[in-house]
Parts: sequence; structure tokens; C-alpha cells
Amino acid sequence: MKNAILWLSLCYVCLMVCRTKSANPHNAEIEDNDFAEFEDFEDDEHADTAQTDKAAPSPKPDHPKIVMAPEADIDPDQADDEDEDDDGLVEIEGDEFDHFQDDEEFEGFDREKSSKVKGQEKPPDLKITPVPAYLQNNWESFYLEMLMLAGLAVYFINFLAGKSKNNTLSTAWFNVHRSLLDEHFAFVGDDGTSQEMQSGVLVKESENIYTLWCSGRVCCEGMLVTLKLLKRQDLVSTLARMFRPASDQVIIKVMLESAEIDTFVMCLANKKVIGKLQKEMVDLNYFCPEKRKLDDRIPPTFQLLSEISEASTAVIDTKVITALNQFENLIEYIHISDQYCGPRIQDEAQPSKMPETTKIMMFCFNVPGKGQCSPKDMEAMKPLMMMVFHCLEKVRKIRLSREAKTKADKNRQRLAESYSKASHVQRSEAAQERREKKRRAEKERMMAEDDPDRQRKLEEKTLKKEQKKKQPKVKMMKIKAM
Repeated sequence: MKNAILWLSLCYVCLMVCRTKSANPHNAEIEDNDFAEFEDFEDDEHADTAQTDKAAPSPKPDHPKIVMAPEADIDPDQADDEDEDDDGLVEIEGDEFDHFQDDEEFEGFDREKSSKVKGQEKPPDLKITPVPAYLQNNWESFYLEMLMLAGLAVYFINFLAGKSKNNTLSTAWFNVHRSLLDEHFAFVGDDGTSQEMQSGVLVKESENIYTLWCSGRVCCEGMLVTLKLLKRQDLVSTLARMFRPASDQVIIKVMLESAEIDTFVMCLANKKVIGKLQKEMVDLNYFCPEKRKLDDRIPPTFQLLSEISEASTAVIDTKVITALNQFENLIEYIHISDQYCGPRIQDEAQPSKMPETTKIMMFCFNVPGKGQCSPKDMEAMKPLMMMVFHCLEKVRKIRLSREAKTKADKNRQRLAESYSKASHVQRSEAAQERREKKRRAEKERMMAEDDPDRQRKLEEKTLKKEQKKKQPKVKMMKIKAM
């Protein structure tokens, strides 16, 4: 009987194992419950109750529930042996193990368990890389970039505004003086690029420099007007003018014909710029070393550099003095010269050849407004252009006296001799350098000779040449036969 019961138990166990394998072919997670088979019977008993009542499941009982295993026909002797295992047949359900049902505490436990069941390794821990500060959504990290963009925006806005302002001022000046220039010149505004003469072209050299060429007049080859406006398109120059104000300038350069002007040099300029002009201009530095005394009618803000006093007196007449008093702040300088060769080059030594000179008249006028001028201010500069044509007519008629002419010629001859002496000194230095180079080459060739006899002969030959050069030269006199 005992053997039959044992065999029945073994068969039952095998049947349950096979059933478990077939029910879980993929090794799914199985709840460890020894009394699950008996719970199925309870589910069948309560199936009718569950169908009638589809409400929410009943709450857990407050008292522990004891589930007893069904009794089986076993031998009393075997029952005594299995008394010790009866504890495994009792399951107590209650609040004692409710704290193990916290989902947050055992989060991820099922995944670890299933990975162990499947033979997989434990998934690696996730490492969160910290995001750098400059990649975060924080605008304070980009204040340097924002400042740079703001600076570029201000620069481009200032560039466009300054460019437009300079263009407006140059066009306004040309429109104001167009009629006056047409009266004195045949062609006004030739760009010089085409073979045919053009008119009305104001050439734009840069964003702040405009030029106008006029030609076709008696006693002058032409007139070049340069509008040297402020660098309003440059933000740095705009900021610098806040601390050091400046003005726009109009520079007029008249190229005179050689036969229409006598030989003299003079310059009437403001005290602020006359020292700089005397230092930079070659003709003023040489022909006008001292300042002359001015007429009492001329404002004290001006000073005069003149080679021939009678020529400067003839140029500065009543009309010019009136213009000097009326436009004292606008006239920068008046420069008239027959020996104009441009500014001095500081780094260059004295040239051996006399530079080419031209006869010119130069006028420099400041635009009213001190940098804050408007197109309406260009009207005030029209009398200054009329003064230019007046001085042109005066210079054309000036004729120096014999004493003044002789003095001017001596000054120019002395300047030519100084250039000639400088040229002779430079030629002598070059010849001496060539002789030293030749002597050095002969000595090196003598030292490089291996044959002592040949070396001695070269030394004797060199010594004879030096002694011959030291001997005084004797002139041979020829006596005619009687």
C-alpha cells in the first residue's frame, strides 16, 4: 500500500512538472505558490459569484487567512514522519508582509530577476554626462557674443549713415558752385578716363574724398578741387571726434602756366598750421625761413611766410583782407609758389638731383559747422571760391622789380648749387666705395695665391701702383722750334 501511494505521488509530481513546462515554454517568471492548484478549485466555486457581481474586488480581510491542505489517505506511520513538514502546508496572508508590496522600493527587481533567468548579464548602470554651461539654455553665457553682434550692428549702421552724409555734402557743394565754375572754365567735372571731354562728373576717390577737375581757362592749365570730408563712415574716427573735434576741408589747387607767374614764394596761414607747413613743404622751408610782419588790418590769427615782400603785398589787397576778416575761421592757408615740389620725405636723405617744380596756387578752406555741417552751410563758401579767382587774376599781373627779381634768381641758383654739391659728394662716395672694393678683391686674390714667387710679384706690382699714385703730377710744356 505504501509503495502504491509513493508511486502515485511520484506520478503526480511528474505530471505537475510537465504541466508547468508546457504552460511556460519560454521560461517565464512563475509565482512560487505551492497551493496554486487548490486555488483553481476555489476560483471555480466562486465563478458564479464573480459573474453576477462585476464590481470592484473585495478588500483584503483584516484577519489572516489560513489555507489548509486537503487530507489524503495516508498511513498513520507516514503521517508521523511528515508532521515536521506540516508547517509548509500552511500559508498565512495578512498585513505582516504588506511592506514588500511597495513598487517603488523594488523597482527594477523583476527585470534583474528575468535577466538572471535568461542567463543574461546585469545591464550596465546609466551614467548621465553633465551638460556644459555654455550649452545650457542660459542667455547669460552668451553675453560676449551678443556684445560683439551689437558692436558689428552699430559699426554697419554708422558706416551707412556716414557714407550717405558725405555723399550728400559733396553733392550740395557741387550744386552750389556749379554755375560759378561754368563761368570761368570751359569744362567742369572731367573724369579723365575717356578720350572725349566730359562735364559734371564728381569723382569719388573714397568714402570721404571727392575730386573735381576743371580746365579750359586763360593763365592756368587746370584746377583740381578736393573735398576732404571727415571719415564719418569710420566708427573709430567718429568716437575720436568727440574728444578732438575736426572740420571738413575743401582744398583747391590751381596749376599755373610758366609764363603767367613771376618767381616768388609766399604762404599766408593760420598760426595753428603754419609751423607744420614750413617744416613739411620744401619750398617754404628753403625760401621762407622767417615770418614776415603783417598789416594791422589782417586778423592776428594769421601769419605770413614770404620770400619777396612786395609780391605778398600785391597779393593781399583790400578784397583779400576783407575776406580774411569775414571768414577768419574758414581760411586755413593760401600758398603761392613757383618752386612747389610737394612735401618733404622724412626718411629720405637729401636727393642728388633737383626735384621737378611746378607753379601752383593752393587754398585750403574749412567747411562751417565744425563737423556738424549741413548742405545749407555750403552756401557760405561761395565767396571763398570767388576770392580764389580774384587771387588768380592778381598773380597773373604781378611783375617784380629788378632788385626783387635778382634776389629771387640768386636764391634759386643757390638752391641748384646745393643740389649739385650734394650730387658731387654722392658721386665721390660711390667712386671711393668702388676703389675700396677693387683693392679688397686684389688683396684677397693675393692671399689666396699658393706660389710664393707669384705672390711676391703681385705685392711688388701693387706697391708700384700705390707709389705712382702718390707722385705729384708734372705738366709737360711743349716748346716750339724756332
